[in-house]
Amino acid sequence: MRESSTEQVARIDDSVNVTDGVLALAEHAPEHPVYAVRNGAGGWLDVTISAFLEQVRSVAKGLIGLGVQPGDRVAVMSATSYPWAVVDQAIWFAGAISVPIYETSSAHQVAPLLADSKARMVLIGDDQLRAKVQSGANMSGGKNSGTEIYPIASTADLEEIAANGNTVKDATLEKARSGAGADDVATLVYTSGTTGKPKGVRITHRNLAEGAANIVPFASDILGEGESRTLLFLPLAHVLARAVQLICLHRGIQVAHTGDTSTLLDDLGTFHPTWLLAVPRVFEKVYHSAAAKAESEGKGRIFNTACQTAIDFSKALESAAAGGRGPSLGLRAKHALFSRLVYSKLLDKLGGEVTHMVSGASPLNPEIGHFFTGIGVPVQEGYGLTESTAPITLNIPGATRVGTVGLPVPGNTVKIADDGEVLLKGPVVFAGYHNNEEATAEAFDEEGYFRSGDLGQLDEDGFLTITGRKKELIVTAGGKNVYPTPMEEKVRAHPLVAQVVVVGDEKPFVSALVTLDPESIRGWTQRNGLGDLTLSEALKDADAAKALEAEVQKAVDAANDEVSRAESIREFRILDTELTEDSGHLTPSMKLVRGKVIEDFADTIKEIYS
Repeated sequence: MRESSTEQVARIDDSVNVTDGVLALAEHAPEHPVYAVRNGAGGWLDVTISAFLEQVRSVAKGLIGLGVQPGDRVAVMSATSYPWAVVDQAIWFAGAISVPIYETSSAHQVAPLLADSKARMVLIGDDQLRAKVQSGANMSGGKNSGTEIYPIASTADLEEIAANGNTVKDATLEKARSGAGADDVATLVYTSGTTGKPKGVRITHRNLAEGAANIVPFASDILGEGESRTLLFLPLAHVLARAVQLICLHRGIQVAHTGDTSTLLDDLGTFHPTWLLAVPRVFEKVYHSAAAKAESEGKGRIFNTACQTAIDFSKALESAAAGGRGPSLGLRAKHALFSRLVYSKLLDKLGGEVTHMVSGASPLNPEIGHFFTGIGVPVQEGYGLTESTAPITLNIPGATRVGTVGLPVPGNTVKIADDGEVLLKGPVVFAGYHNNEEATAEAFDEEGYFRSGDLGQLDEDGFLTITGRKKELIVTAGGKNVYPTPMEEKVRAHPLVAQVVVVGDEKPFVSALVTLDPESIRGWTQRNGLGDLTLSEALKDADAAKALEAEVQKAVDAANDEVSRAESIREFRILDTELTEDSGHLTPSMKLVRGKVIEDFADTIKEIYS
């Protein structure tokens, strides 16, 4: 199949913007809880839609009182939090355009965003960010040196902003709120720049609101109704988290926030979400941490058997859904046993009430997907980019194929070009790049499809599989095309492996750079009689280094079993470092900045091929 579409189920009027969905919910169910905030005693307080809306209006009036005009850009640089949710809507109520900035961004990264967007104001979630923002504003050639900065870390900060709107009339606010139409820009979201300079993606009110209106009925079994809750911990500067937050607000799903992942397990245990959104690395960490704990307690063999049972059970269920044979009686019996002994404990770690999880932002290893499905919490993998307002395809209950990223969300079309590139069209596809007509023209083909830059395939039923990035395709000296992503996923499935970068463009064979997970190393060296060693110590110890290399070789061999010899990884090097966001090698959504890795470790790559 070369093209897959799903019929659109909802359309919005040209006069509608994202704030209308908030008003509609408030009118329909004014006391419905839409957010939850910590109560200071380890619990949570409900925030009703009416209370939220009152706070949004007050802050919006404050922004207007501070001089914000319709069409102005207001930047937000903050960790994921409830105040972020308030100011996001308040900016729209004031008729302005929001510009999210990752709180982890450096001053050098902030500077071009402020310069390109011409943001007149920056709202910061932590006063420590002030110097970074001011430095970035000064770097932008004086264009933003007068940028106003206001904190939004607490309710008191929001009230301080709101106090500036005491003289702003309701009619003035309503005129600002209702001024933007469906096709006006709602937010400028800058791409992470894994392959070049970040570009400002113009996302319209239609992209957000019509996207939400179509995905809600499509994913209703995941989202749930009534008492549905989710804990949001992805950065709200990422379009996926913000799109999901808006979907929840329009649907009436209660959202709690945590910007500190060190408290995530405690927050899951007290808030008890019914579904979760995460990136693949989170699912990998949960899986590998559980495996490492079992090993340290001498239960590694039991856990491994339980894992394989879960994977086999998931695959059997998938086979049955496709008309094949389902789980055998023996497999059902083993699965029931491990449900009591192993799986229930893992589900308790997630808060005990999670029924579905959604994975996005980067590819999920199919084995990890089958594992979670097998223990009772299916991972519904989806696909999207900043330019598609995040989710444009999704696996849903009753229409799931692990290893694919699902079917198009209603109203959208996925097409595969002759060279394998994934092309996208629909109401969620962006309006173009800010101040960059040349890049906008290059981004669309003659039929109006967005060129995603990803390579993929559609099966006979329209499910999309992403095979890699077009710009990351490796062509060896022998002319063999190699897609690095599937190989990297397979190697990264090993619990000791953190990141993998497959290289070999114009080289005689394929090789890889591997980094290890520091959290897993210490327990592994202890269990294997090598001492209590850190990652650095283990790589310097001859016996430990040799044993680690053998472990990585097992992962490489498993990956090589699935490809031809010409595509196989012949050599690898373990790096004595981590690839992190701080080092510039990962984006905030945990995607590899491949060019940066290859540039910084050029000497290691050269040594491999010398």
